[in-house]
Amino acid sequence: MFPYGEIEKKIGYSFKNKELLLEAFTHSTYANTYGGRDNERMEYLGDAVLQLVVTEWQYERYQKADEGTMTRGRQMLVCEEALLDAVRDLGIEKYLLVSGSRANVGKKTVSSLFETVTAAIYLDGGYSAAKTFVCQFGLDHINAATVTENAKGDLQEYLQNLGEKPPIYETKKIGKDNAPVFYATVFALGRQEKGEGKSKKQAEQSAAANLLRELKKVKK
Repeated sequence: MFPYGEIEKKIGYSFKNKELLLEAFTHSTYANTYGGRDNERMEYLGDAVLQLVVTEWQYERYQKADEGTMTRGRQMLVCEEALLDAVRDLGIEKYLLVSGSRANVGKKTVSSLFETVTAAIYLDGGYSAAKTFVCQFGLDHINAATVTENAKGDLQEYLQNLGEKPPIYETKKIGKDNAPVFYATVFALGRQEKGEGKSKKQAEQSAAANLLRELKKVKK
């Protein structure tokens, strides 16, 4: 029996049409073996909805940001790693229906669950419901400052310009699965700084921003 209620509790949305939720979690291998609709079309639709939600969110929040800055920020927010973090923070990876070994399920397949769930909510409850989901479990897991500046990328570029090695990150998770806090430490040039956030990515971005700020102080 597919655990509709468990998933709905985790994603904060109750479906009127439960079949949409089932489809969102049905991988093509499972559909090919057991029948039913796979989630590939939902992934396509969900990507479009996600892009719109993020773009609208940026447009409203960052009044002075130019197109290039917002484009880079959007790419960071909807990239595979960001969506993978969001899916794992939600704890919904285990519900993906696949045929064969789960060891063969790659990061792209897991990260796309965020897009398929977004699409399912959009189809069931409309744009407003989908936007609420994306903002709560996608955007709100990332420090707002990282939308207009990629601190990890900036730190790596700063070190490369000095001919130094890339930074090293250590991250740990504290608290319950439904309300985790991540703590990250970044090491470079014999120094270290810490950061925290509601996701691994947010914590690492925070740590990177803190270290970059301190390194620039020393250089001055």
